[in-house]
Amino acid sequence: MLDLICGVFTWLRSFTRSHHELGLEIVALRQQLIVLKRRTKRAQLRRSDRLFWVLLRRLWPHWSKALLIVKPDTVVRWHRKGFRMYWRFRSRRKPVGRPLAGGDVRNTIHTMASENPTWGAPRIHGELLKLGFEISERTVSRYLARLHRRDGAAQLWRTFLNNHREVLAGMDFFTVITANFRILYCLFLIGHDRRKIIHLNATEHPTGEWVVQQLREAFSETTGGQYLIFDRHAKFSAEVRNFLDSAGISALRTSYRSPWQNGIAERWVRSFRNDLLDHVIILNEAHLPRLARSYLSYYHADRTHDGLAKETPQGRLPSTRNPGQRLLSAARGAVEPACRSRRRLDPRHGLARKWIANSKPVNRLAILHVFRVKCCGASLERSRDDE
Repeated sequence: MLDLICGVFTWLRSFTRSHHELGLEIVALRQQLIVLKRRTKRAQLRRSDRLFWVLLRRLWPHWSKALLIVKPDTVVRWHRKGFRMYWRFRSRRKPVGRPLAGGDVRNTIHTMASENPTWGAPRIHGELLKLGFEISERTVSRYLARLHRRDGAAQLWRTFLNNHREVLAGMDFFTVITANFRILYCLFLIGHDRRKIIHLNATEHPTGEWVVQQLREAFSETTGGQYLIFDRHAKFSAEVRNFLDSAGISALRTSYRSPWQNGIAERWVRSFRNDLLDHVIILNEAHLPRLARSYLSYYHADRTHDGLAKETPQGRLPSTRNPGQRLLSAARGAVEPACRSRRRLDPRHGLARKWIANSKPVNRLAILHVFRVKCCGASLERSRDDE
């Protein structure tokens, strides 16, 4: 009964209120009904609901009388929180100074600075202007300071070697164990410009006179202004140094226990072992130079090098035919001769079996390897003839 009387008085009071106030009250009540009609166990207010009550608080003075689902203090707290967020957004830190340069500009500056150590900010800035980049010299100098470059007046060691590698050559020894456990000392000279082997020979008893003779054969032409790098081994005696001085070749001896100072020669020894010596047993002193000549023909004409930008020392031209067809024909031509040669030179048949049985125990393994090398050589020759 009391609720009915309160409802009647509220209806009568509505005749004395303005339409604007009644409309705001209706909107407030309907918004609360929408919140209560949501299918949730507990009424949950979204950001849009909170924003609605914050704006209604600023527009309608009697907003708290129509609020039922939350307390008025909660709406006041929402309003203060929104006030703090607004001024935090207005007081955010803004970028100061000039805008950052693009990634392509920074990469270009880094490339120019790394490839040209003597260039400073004015020179790089001028090149960037010619390339169409709008950037100040001050910005270029700041980026150069972050790169931590070395002194621009001094060239890098790698750049120095690249500028003078056509007059540089390396010389070194390496040892090879034969089938009867003898030690061969192999001397070679390699040019730094195209990684070409100038001279290679082997002996069991290397002496100063023998080394001088090899140098005469290697540098038979005019050699003025060249430099030869070698280590401090006793085989490079005073006779060798005197010959180099008389031939006009400057001798550059590496430091003690520093093979990296003659790195190109050391790297070629590894390639020679991986490509040849690890797959065959050397029989004697004459066997090694014969195999080395075959390997050097392949090394100079066909083998690519990382230091030469995937080129060969003699500059092999790329094939104009279809690569897949070329590989297929080469493989087809190499398989059939290899099978025929293996049947003909198989150590389990005929003369080969008698030869191995009558040989010394030390040389049996070497003879087996010789047969395998001959098989591979015969297959390669037949494949080249088929091509």
